[in-house]
Amino acid sequence: INLQKKDIEIIEKDEKIKIPNNFDYNKIASLSSEAKEKLNIIKPNNLGQASRISGITPAAIIAIMVAIKKQKKSA
Repeated sequence: INLQKKDIEIIEKDEKIKIPNNFDYNKIASLSSEAKEKLNIIKPNNLGQASRISGITPAAIIAIMVAIKKQKKSA
């Protein structure tokens, strides 16, 4: 439970992180097929929007956030 609370704090802190328009959710191995499908259809603009999609877990949001940060570093 404490780990989930920390995850939620991280999400709230970084909720305003923008998701690039060309972001490929399919490259995130830890996302479920359902999550990938929903994210590709809805195409949220930021992590806050993504976190409010039904079925998108805090762990999925963290995985997306990490992937965005990695993408920014390699760009």
